[in-house]
Amino acid sequence: MKGRNQRTSKNAYLERLTKDIHMKSVEVGRDLEGSTPPSVFIGRWSYPKVYAGPMMANQLGDTYIMDSPESWLNQNKSQQDILSYRMNLVRGKQLIEINDLDNPFVEKLQDISLASKSTDTEANFLKRPTGASISDEAMPHGPSAILENFNIEAVKWDRQLEKSYYDTDLSATNAVSNLHNKNVPFSQIQKAFSVGAFGIGKNRKLVPTRWSITAVDSSLADTLLKQVRRHNILDTYRVYENEDLHNYYGIILTPTEWQYEWIEAFYKVMKNEELIYSDYETNTDKKEYSTVGGCYYTSKMVVLDELNKMKLQSGLLVLREAHTGYVPMGVFNVRECMKKAMSIPYKEFEDLKSAVKYVGENLKIPLSRYIKTSTLLNEMLHTKQTTLDNFFKKENPK
Repeated sequence: MKGRNQRTSKNAYLERLTKDIHMKSVEVGRDLEGSTPPSVFIGRWSYPKVYAGPMMANQLGDTYIMDSPESWLNQNKSQQDILSYRMNLVRGKQLIEINDLDNPFVEKLQDISLASKSTDTEANFLKRPTGASISDEAMPHGPSAILENFNIEAVKWDRQLEKSYYDTDLSATNAVSNLHNKNVPFSQIQKAFSVGAFGIGKNRKLVPTRWSITAVDSSLADTLLKQVRRHNILDTYRVYENEDLHNYYGIILTPTEWQYEWIEAFYKVMKNEELIYSDYETNTDKKEYSTVGGCYYTSKMVVLDELNKMKLQSGLLVLREAHTGYVPMGVFNVRECMKKAMSIPYKEFEDLKSAVKYVGENLKIPLSRYIKTSTLLNEMLHTKQTTLDNFFKKENPK
């Protein structure tokens, strides 16, 4: 029951956290003329009917940066910059059957998702768009409303996405892997996946945005893991780290066959809470959905991608700590922060104890609590005949 309770507990915490965050979004009327970055959003609440539609900025021209998470950290965008982009995107929506891909409205969404640049749009809403959306897995966005009419300018598709769209004998898994290998940005692959642009023809359907993010991450991770298992095992311990968007990431690669644990904490984000959640896998294929959600899969995918490029196999331990000021902005936060960490020169250690202690020095919650919450890390330290009492006898109180 531990996994289920942990998942419920984390969900409940994030629901409270996002409920208490009030974001000011752009104000628009019932008529909107503007550009989509390109961006679409597909909801999940009424599945297999879904509220699907474009997200548009209240301005014409190049709005690509508003839905391009791969660009944000590289351009040193702050959390406030990113939230400003997102709160200025207006979501239009219509209720659509997931299999209704011949619907003219869905075809427009596919045009948008496969576009190589921002697309000018005209929208009329039944009522003035209101509200805002913020969650832990999908990126935030501004006000939304039901569309009455929606039109787009002529669109030029991205060449690589177009090839995958027209190959109706290519599985979605292979399409995703091929596009990733050709350096098509993750966000573009995910959006195209969500509007049913990939896969065997008869199997194509709309996929809710939140589900499509994890589907693409886990598909890539599964493909990459098969390749990584064929590589030589790393011969030492490495620590990669990054601090961005009110998060610290400590990434430890271990000289073992593939095994993986994700340990995440929230330190005084709402008030005085200090919460830790974890999930893990050994060197077997994980069957059940992770108790910690989509962040587990995106972290796994990023590191396996880097290991495959290095032609190495290793174990993986990730300690992620969110601090005061943190705002949930979707799984992209983990993906891009992890990618940045893996691009920074690593530190090398001779043993696990030294590597873990180094990471612990950068955490606000005592390292002992992380280890007691964990499964894999705890077992690895005990395997090395390091008792918790001895391990922490010199630990400085935080």
